[in-house]
Amino acid sequence: MENGEWRMENGELGTEKGGRDVLDWLKARFGKEEETRRGTDSVRRIVDALDRLEPERARYVAAFAYMLGRVAHADRETTREETLAMERLVAERSGLPPEQAMVVVQIAKSQNMLFGGTEDFLVAREFGEVATLEQKLALLHCLFAVAATHGGVSTVEDNEIAHVATELRVPHDEFVRVRVAFRDHLNVLRPSSDDPRS
Repeated sequence: MENGEWRMENGELGTEKGGRDVLDWLKARFGKEEETRRGTDSVRRIVDALDRLEPERARYVAAFAYMLGRVAHADRETTREETLAMERLVAERSGLPPEQAMVVVQIAKSQNMLFGGTEDFLVAREFGEVATLEQKLALLHCLFAVAATHGGVSTVEDNEIAHVATELRVPHDEFVRVRVAFRDHLNVLRPSSDDPRS
């Protein structure tokens, strides 16, 4: 330790000047590489099912499907209606045949159940890298549409969509415009709701 700081030199912790602080060393050695590897695992598994698409397009569709699954599972259950809506949207947005869209959605759902929460931000960041603002807004419309398929958008789902919009750096006024389009489906705005998920 030197001046209260641990130092790194020649791959070993030490006290020699010119080394790096332990936290910086750990971040450089494990953080970014591990984050990148973990962040792409969900997308990579879905991309493998999209072998007939160009790699960049497959990455877009994979992240799109994952985020649909993320919002559908926000209330800890994914209904049949949500699954069918996801399959339809993935087929429409990707041009995939329904059978392949079904496989993509099933993989996205299982990745969400297994790794949701730990990969959500990373997948959103990947989507943000390949999507235009118009594509991000289209995704938000689709997220609200999936959430609305089973009696309205619960507060949990509404909040999750807001998180997605923030992670994608969608301007707040644009997010509000999309949300207003679904105001009749927002459980929080209904006079009384028997939906325990809201």
